[in-house]
Order: sequence, then structure tokens, then C-alpha cells
Amino acid sequence: MKSFAAVTVVAIGLAAAAQPARRAVTLVVVGGTVITQNAARDIISPGAVAIDGTDIVEVGPPDAIAAKYRASETIEAREEIVLPGLINTHTHAPMVIYRGLADDLALMDWLQKHIFPAEAKTVSPEMVRTGTRLAALEMIESGTTTFADMYYFEEEIAKTTVEAGLRAVLGETIIQFPVADAKTPAEGLARAERFIREFKDNGLVVPAVAPHALYTNDRATLVASAELSRRYGVPMIIHFAETEEEVRIAREQFKATPAAYLESLGFWGPNTLAAHAIWVTDEDIAILARRGVGLSHNPESNMKLASGAAPVVKYLAAGVALGLGTDGAASNNDLDMFEAMRQASFLAKHVTKDPRAVPARTALDLATVGGARALHMERLIGSLEPGKRADLITVSMRAARQTPIYDPISHLVYTTRGDDVRTTIVNGKVLMKDRQLRTLNREAVIAEANKLAVKVRDAVAR
Repeated sequence: MKSFAAVTVVAIGLAAAAQPARRAVTLVVVGGTVITQNAARDIISPGAVAIDGTDIVEVGPPDAIAAKYRASETIEAREEIVLPGLINTHTHAPMVIYRGLADDLALMDWLQKHIFPAEAKTVSPEMVRTGTRLAALEMIESGTTTFADMYYFEEEIAKTTVEAGLRAVLGETIIQFPVADAKTPAEGLARAERFIREFKDNGLVVPAVAPHALYTNDRATLVASAELSRRYGVPMIIHFAETEEEVRIAREQFKATPAAYLESLGFWGPNTLAAHAIWVTDEDIAILARRGVGLSHNPESNMKLASGAAPVVKYLAAGVALGLGTDGAASNNDLDMFEAMRQASFLAKHVTKDPRAVPARTALDLATVGGARALHMERLIGSLEPGKRADLITVSMRAARQTPIYDPISHLVYTTRGDDVRTTIVNGKVLMKDRQLRTLNREAVIAEANKLAVKVRDAVAR
């Protein structure tokens, strides 16, 4: 006769055997609230995200995730909001080095009298690396996980971005006049092609072609840029309809709006990202929607340079793929996407005189799923769903200004700042945990940037 103890052991063994083994995963993030940004806009509170390698495998209540998965690392964020990493659809990362160098100017004066001359004297591979490290530090610390960039020596930006662990769409700038990395548009196109070949299959960087603007490139260069983009199947980035002056130039020279002129060149395509898009007609909006063009709305830069306000409500009504950007920190003057969300909402309300324009939910969409659509990457990023890349952040809700909390989305858009971000994860890799950076040395990056700033100040003073 078996002893009671023996029967108990057998019973426990059978019960354990009946339970499915937990799947090993690399990381689980347990949050107080998980904002998924999926199609149903599910909010799970409390919630958790299971990650294996680069991908999200499941999102659900903490108990359900704990019962199914055994993680190599667990991040406890129970008093925090977990959400998709923010997507900055337009910036010039190295230009953080020019932050505050020239303020309170209109775009053309700012560019032609200050920025272009400063760049002519100071842009180099070293400057680009140093500036990009500083920009990456700022973005990681403020919750941006993907950014779109247009600048010079873009291969240096790509290498630095990968080292920092961020995701990016990076465009080699093509421009009509001599610049630091190309003396002619043809040389710029050749550099862009080499850049594409080098980074075409990179897991974090998507290479792009970036003709600077309609007013800084001739017809042949614009057409050649579009052809290069299509030949390699990579995105194309351009500044577009940013000022009334650009519209005037287009109407005088081409008897058309910028959108219509570029349409006549066969320029627009479903892999194009156009930044600013302020001065457009209803016919222009129809062109952009029909061609599947992604747009980047940059409210802070546009207000600071007095360029105007993009017709965001019209774009959304037309179904245009619209994301948010900060522009470069030389004209913003930061890379904080929480501030971009807030100002996008406020500016739309101000312009339309309608407090319902761009509510908090829409502003958050623009910085996440909207940005993913604008970059034509919505299958990979923008929401927390199984099969998507594990790009996510956690945000503290402990500050006095965040108390009390009734609506987490309202708090994210109208109250939160970049320095409320606690943890940043890209491609399943923890870049920052509890404000401690893992891929960058904060003190070294800032010291290096300050050292370079002395050279910039001396150069522009001459």
C-alpha cells in the first residue's frame, strides 16, 4: 500500500506535467498600463509585453504572460505607462551641434545667411559623428526609437545610429551647390547609390535618397533622384511646400504648385516622404493622397520659423499618411517628440479655432502608427502587437504635474515630457533602463559635443 506522501508526490508530478511548459523568451516588460496602438487601440491595465529576440510575441495581462513565458530579463514598470517607441519622421541629427546658433529668423534668412555658411565651414565626418551621437542620446532619453534623417556624410550617421541601437530611415542629401561631401549633384547621387548598397540589408537602418528641395535642385537632379530611389526600391525624402516663397518660386518658374510640378516630373511615389507640406491646395492634397506619399508635420519648427501651419485636419480627412517630426534641433530647438505631439494638437486647435481638432488620441497616433505609415513601415513598427519589432518605451507617471491621472493618453500628450521616459527598447535591445544608458556614455557624448561647439563658434566668428 502506497503511503499518503507518495500519492501526494505523484499527484503533484502529474499536475505539473499537465501544465504546458513556459516558453523561454529574452525579455518581458511588465507595466501598470500598456497602450498598444493596435487597430482596436486596446489599452491593457495592468499589462505586459513578451519579447523574444527582435520581436514582440504577445501582449496581455501580467498573470497571463507570466504563465506562458519565462524571461531572461524582466523589466518592472508597474507604475509606468508602456507604449510603442515614438517615431520622428523628419530631422537632421547632426544639426544638434547648431542648436541656438541662429534664432528668430525666417527660413530663407536662417538657411542662407547662417546655416549654409556655418555648414560650409564646419561640416565634416567628425562633426557628423559627434552631432549624431548627441542626437541619439537625446532621442533615447526622450523616447524616440525611430527617426528619419537627411544630411551629409550619411554613412557616418548610419554607423553611429547602429552603434547607439536606434532605428532610422537615413537619406543622403542631394543638392545643387557644392557641399561638404559632394561638389556636384552627380557626385551626390553617386554617394547616395554607394550608401544604399552599403546599408540596403541593415537590420536597423533603411537607406534613402534625399533631394533637399525643389528650390535647391534642378529638374534633371529631381528626376535622377526619383529614378535612383525606384531602381533600388528605397525611400525618397524631400523638403516640400515649406514656405510661401517656395510656392512663389514654383509658380513663377514652372507655372504650377510644388506638388503639381513634382507630379509632372513623375517624382511622387508610394515610397516618398515629404517634410512640412504646409502650403498646399485641395488639388495638391488629392495628388499626395492618390500617390500614397507620406508626410511629416513639424509644428514646432514651422512655428519658430514662422513658415505657417500645415492643414493637418484636411490631410487626415483625405487619408494621407501623416506623421510627426521635430525637424533639426537648430530650428526647433530639441528632439522631444512629446513636445511635438503637444504642439501639433495646440496648433491645429489654434488654426481651426476648433478645440476638437487633433485631440490627444490623434496626436499620439501621429507619433506612433501615423509615423510608421508615413515611413511606409507600418508592418514593422508603430504599435505593440505580436510579430512587430520590439520598439517600446516606458514613461513614469510619478511627477507632481502628472497627478492625479484620469486618462493616460491625455497625460502622455498634454503633460508628459521627454525626461519622464524611464526605459527605451529598440529591436528587443534595452538602450536605456531606469534612465541608465546602455549603448552610449552620456558624459563622454556631452563632453565631445561641447568640445566641437568651441570649434563651431570660432569658425562662424571668422
